[in-house]
Amino acid sequence: MLDRLPWALLALLHLPPALALVWPAMLGRIYGAAGGSSALPLLQHRAALFAALVAICLWAAADPAVRRLASVVCAISMLSFVALYLLAGSPPALRTIALADLLFLPVLGFAAWRAFSP
Repeated sequence: MLDRLPWALLALLHLPPALALVWPAMLGRIYGAAGGSSALPLLQHRAALFAALVAICLWAAADPAVRRLASVVCAISMLSFVALYLLAGSPPALRTIALADLLFLPVLGFAAWRAFSP
């Protein structure tokens, strides 16, 4: 149970942006993107990648053999967003996403530690 919980939490973290794939109105809420924006297809593709991330996290919750790969994928996603957010001058519209990723880094750290420890 202790090894499954962090993966379930990480899946929940990434669920709202994944839902934007089937519920495009979420894109406005999450990213402040306008409905007619030319960036809409790109943001929906991003939502599809988040759906893949949710699937990987849920798979890692069920199968210990996937946890190392899931650790790397989640780390790339979360750390790259925080770095890009900071490099972009910390745009206020994306602050909540950056804070959520920062708050969940210890969860990922614990999950990765358990995944990579003998």
